Amino acid sequence: MAATVLVTGASGFVGSHVCTALAQDGHDVRAMTRHPERYDGAGTPVAGDVEDRASLDAALAGTHAAYYFVHSLDSADFEDKDAQAARNFGAAAAAAEVRQIIYLGGLGADDENLSPHLRSRREVETLLGEAGVPVTTLRAAVVIGHGGISWEITRQLVDHLPAMLTPRWVKTRTQPIALVDVVRYLVGVLDHPDAIGKTFEVGGPEVLSYLAMLRRAAKVQGKRRLPTVNVPLLSPRLSSAWLALVTDVDLATARNLVDSMINEVVVHDRSIEKIVPGSTLGYDDAVRQALADRKAAAE
Repeated sequence: MAATVLVTGASGFVGSHVCTALAQDGHDVRAMTRHPERYDGAGTPVAGDVEDRASLDAALAGTHAAYYFVHSLDSADFEDKDAQAARNFGAAAAAAEVRQIIYLGGLGADDENLSPHLRSRREVETLLGEAGVPVTTLRAAVVIGHGGISWEITRQLVDHLPAMLTPRWVKTRTQPIALVDVVRYLVGVLDHPDAIGKTFEVGGPEVLSYLAMLRRAAKVQGKRRLPTVNVPLLSPRLSSAWLALVTDVDLATARNLVDSMINEVVVHDRSIEKIVPGSTLGYDDAVRQALADRKAAAE
């Protein structure tokens, strides 16, 4: 059944693809952005800023459901900013009588050892529903797709480095997922009665270390195996400065991502497969698709 759906972060990595998929399914998509005059993606652009409650009231009026893809990883005070943004959005959604908020969060155990980034993602899950709108949360690790920050770091490290420094975090296990599968899950839980108010873990078929991801990505591209230089005492601060130096990610984002790489992020609950059945793309195929999309975008 077609619905009127608001997508925040509509011009972003995940949001832009969700807008396209929803529109293809026949939904009335409102693509929320701070600069609607610049938007050229799927759906109808609407002005909105999570720091401006009045703009949210206007954007959400008459909507059935809303996707929330907002974060401030490039800010030093991202935890406070993201918390207030989630409160604003949840309150505006409740006032507009939205029936479902769908949020993409992060994997990781619910304990005190979560990094600030992942801890903030957990807090946002709660704050979005604080005013009473049911929240469906999908928790994911690294999303493999052209334009994604984590994937771009992987791709650029493989492209730029003759050798790979190996601080301790490169051995941390993660469960990457292809962009196409994240989008399929996000669209699949829309208005699904068994998904309302629930939290699901999503991931691809393989659990890999960050170092294994780099080596596999290099192999897919026909590059020689990356030699490693073991630097076990490389601090998170130095690791993030190194990433910012050899990739185009900014220092604040690099630091927040590196801090999260100490946490194992793997799927322990596969209940999403009952809601949205279907196999997921393997890591190598996800890398091939990301590279093909990058090539197509450059043409």
